[in-house]
Amino acid sequence: MSTSANATADGATRATPPAAARWRPVLGCWLTVYKRTWRGSLFGRFLSPLMFLLSIGLGLGSLVDDSAGGVGGVPYLQYVVPGIVAAQAMWVAMGESTYPVMGAIRWNEKYHAMLATPVGINDVLLGHLIYVAMQITGATAIFIGVAALFGSFTSWWVLLAWPVTAATGMAFAVPVFAFAAKQETDGGFNILFRFIMTPLFLFSGIFFPVDQLPALLRPVAWLTPLWHGVEANRSLALGSPDLAGVAGHTAYLLVVIVVGGWLARRAFTTRLVV
Repeated sequence: MSTSANATADGATRATPPAAARWRPVLGCWLTVYKRTWRGSLFGRFLSPLMFLLSIGLGLGSLVDDSAGGVGGVPYLQYVVPGIVAAQAMWVAMGESTYPVMGAIRWNEKYHAMLATPVGINDVLLGHLIYVAMQITGATAIFIGVAALFGSFTSWWVLLAWPVTAATGMAFAVPVFAFAAKQETDGGFNILFRFIMTPLFLFSGIFFPVDQLPALLRPVAWLTPLWHGVEANRSLALGSPDLAGVAGHTAYLLVVIVVGGWLARRAFTTRLVV
């Protein structure tokens, strides 16, 4: 497919990407910004699983194993790590989908600059979401790799937890894009971090089975993307997975992503175009 050319200020010409590929410059923009911070980001993403494994997986885990023999006959390290892998995808997704989105709308107006080119709303949204997906996928790969060195997994099925975890993260990122696009101040993010992320981390089956929650709270946990990611990851990581169950959890995550994408596009259009 051929590309058109636009004149620049010095009389030269530049190629305009075909319509189907105009999200690529958006992705390139975010990757260019990331070049300034990737070293610190990479260090943190190696340090985070290491600290969790030493403190919760091995430290607390040894106490649980000594007193209760693990959870359901499974060593606590192997029980808790698949859930923490899913949780870290949620953290990365939230971090990449809150302040960066608000900043691109209100503070540095990056989205407005993009829309002054042939790039459209769909391209702005898709390019940024692909960047977020890359961040989640990379962080997940690091976490799984570090955890594997500690004997956290018993089966090669855990490799399928990589895409499932990426879907878990995007099931948070896409709806949060819609939420962030509607915010006038960052006060709403405090609600997300304090009253959504923290309770989900504690009560989505990461540290103990959801069946131990009060009966009224169990359906709430079942509706959250994190619980589905935790259950699918644990089934895969422990070997002999329930593939139908994993497929069901993954389908739920994909539905959340699709619905969130519709909401995000609507919010972006209202905020940036209408």
